[in-house]
Amino acid sequence: MDVLTVPEHCPDYRGEPLRLGILASGNGSNFTAIVEAISAQTLPAVITGVIYNNPGAGVVQRAQAAGVKSHLVNHRDYPDRESFDQDIVSTLKNWGTEWVVMAGWMRQATEVLLQPFGAQVLNIHPSLLPAFPGIKAVERALAAGVKITGCTVHRVVLAVDSGPIIAQAAVPVLPGDTVASLHARIQQQEHRLYPQAILWAAVGNS
Repeated sequence: MDVLTVPEHCPDYRGEPLRLGILASGNGSNFTAIVEAISAQTLPAVITGVIYNNPGAGVVQRAQAAGVKSHLVNHRDYPDRESFDQDIVSTLKNWGTEWVVMAGWMRQATEVLLQPFGAQVLNIHPSLLPAFPGIKAVERALAAGVKITGCTVHRVVLAVDSGPIIAQAAVPVLPGDTVASLHARIQQQEHRLYPQAILWAAVGNS
């Protein structure tokens, strides 16, 4: 049985719609989950745009289908992480972004990205942090033989996957699980958890 550690609704939020800028490196399924939550009026937000760092990333097609603009900032074109993040910040600020939402963003943030947005930079990670931070979290959970793993939404700080936890969802590891099967079930919970946790973070900030 999965466990969701935020309420299904956050009725205490009475502010203006959250202005979300999405950072994605891959397929963008969490982006779609956020779009669907906005459409269902369970997340009072607008998406200012999507920044992606890999040419051909699947999130581009998802953004086009949702009518959301996307912009490539290819980290390979920059001499260091700071200059890469500076272009990201400039784009996000030009869009009027207030919250930075990492959705499968496979780049480590620098102070250049974090300082302008403070605690309003969020990430989702496929483990129950503090267990298995960093890359290959699902593979490492299987290798460790744990019985329960899951996903975590947290505020982003300089140290990888170590920021304050906003919400978590637990996922059992089943006999015969592969990386693919376990990751698929974790993603199901990510799609449910992330939109709610974004709102919960905003309630906590208000």
